[in-house]
Amino acid sequence: MWLICGLGNPGKKYEFTRHNIGYEIVDSLIKFYQFDLFKKDKDKILYRGKIDSKECYFCKPLSYMNLSGLPIGKVSKYFKIPKSKIIIIHDDLDLNIGKIKIKTGGGNGGHNGLLSIDKIIGKSYKRIRVGIGHPGSKELVSGYVLKKFLNEEKKLINKKIKILTENFKLVFDDHNLLVTKIAL
Repeated sequence: MWLICGLGNPGKKYEFTRHNIGYEIVDSLIKFYQFDLFKKDKDKILYRGKIDSKECYFCKPLSYMNLSGLPIGKVSKYFKIPKSKIIIIHDDLDLNIGKIKIKTGGGNGGHNGLLSIDKIIGKSYKRIRVGIGHPGSKELVSGYVLKKFLNEEKKLINKKIKILTENFKLVFDDHNLLVTKIAL
């Protein structure tokens, strides 16, 4: 059993913003792999299905970015999913727009969603880091992450989401090949 979580903020106000790239990717994956809605409550939306033979839950925390760890922790504990089978998909300021990297563990880079998750479940989960670019100054970050992508940026992001979605099954066994396919 795998738990794949896309980070973002709930509500129309935040749709398609840089900070919500995790939500966008989860939406693309559940549509492509035809996952069914399993549960929706005030904390999360949970989908269930299979990718090849791998049973998966997709989760979109509804607790706002800074409290993402709470619903993720509850779901992983309830279904007894080990950290080695948890994947968090999130925006990353330190990567150029559209660049995607996958790693296990590591620092949170000031990302409050990851900080919340680290506090609840620890750091040894897999992360899919999706580059959203950096505004150039630390003081501009909080406004920048809540803005929508520019048209050219959005075209690039949509292309990367499509490639990631179509090749997502590689994340389980050969994530290096997945990253290579996305980079082409």
